[in-house]
Amino acid sequence: MTPLSPNEARVLGTLMEKARTVPDSYPMTLNAIVAGCNQKSSREPITNLGDAEVQEALDGLKRRSLAFTSRGTRTDRWEHNFQRAMVVPEQSAVLLGLLMLRGPQTAGELRTHSERWYRFADISSVEGFLEEMRERTEEKGGPLVVQLPRAPGSREARWAHLLCGPVEAGAAPEAETPPVSAGGLAARVSVLESEVAQLRAQLQDLSAQHGPRLHP
Repeated sequence: MTPLSPNEARVLGTLMEKARTVPDSYPMTLNAIVAGCNQKSSREPITNLGDAEVQEALDGLKRRSLAFTSRGTRTDRWEHNFQRAMVVPEQSAVLLGLLMLRGPQTAGELRTHSERWYRFADISSVEGFLEEMRERTEEKGGPLVVQLPRAPGSREARWAHLLCGPVEAGAAPEAETPPVSAGGLAARVSVLESEVAQLRAQLQDLSAQHGPRLHP
């Protein structure tokens, strides 16, 4: 299978999520898929896809047999075909769907985020399916996930999917506080000292107007 585009991965992950979390609204209309792709929660990164972009992604998924349409009463409705097309067990499909929607995550985060999709017994179970997908043979299509190097200060390594192609070792690094130069630190101290002096002067003025002078 050719690598998915980021939009195709977002659309596919959304279909997989809604099939499990809101089955009464599934299969999905184009408008519902757009809303699901762009929702502010459970998404990394947050997107602002339009109807045309989502429709293009759906057409691409359909060509790969990863999604298909079913005629609705007023409009076409879409559903995914991921597990059958990729020949993976349910648990692996859940983990891949989460990785497509939320980006790289640790095994512990995946277990927590999967509660509404599938209840894994423990983190070891999650790690087992991740390892299985990492060791997937070329005859079966090759690895589906990769374990990223552990970031400085992190207790666990994160996992990323490979459905959009190879992932660089430093993908989606954790945010770090940029170092402050000596000059920048001196400037900050100067500003703080000025603010403190102003507050002291205001306090003394108030004290002179309303009562005995207060010492800073």
